[in-house]
Amino acid sequence: MYEDKTLTCKECGSEFVFTAGEQEFYASRGFQNEPQRCKACRDKRKNAAKTLYVTTCAQCGKEAKVPFQPSDDRPVYCSECYAAIKNQ
Repeated sequence: MYEDKTLTCKECGSEFVFTAGEQEFYASRGFQNEPQRCKACRDKRKNAAKTLYVTTCAQCGKEAKVPFQPSDDRPVYCSECYAAIKNQ
C-alpha cells in the first residue's frame, strides 16, 4: 500500500527517503503531515532544545551538567554518583 518517497529537507536541502514503514507508522499514529526534515536535522533540532545547567555534585564535588534548573533545597549529583546511588 505504501511506497518509499524521496523528500527534500527544508533545513539543509538534502534529499531523504520517507520509507513505506515510516509512512505506515505515521498513519498508525494518526499523523497527517510528512516529515519536513531529514533525521540528522531532526536530531540536531531536538538536541539543541535541551539546555544543560552546570552545578556541583553534592556527593563528589565534581562538575555536573543537568537538564533542569538546580535549586538549593535538593541535592544534585553527577551522572556517576547518581548511578551509584540508584543501584544501591
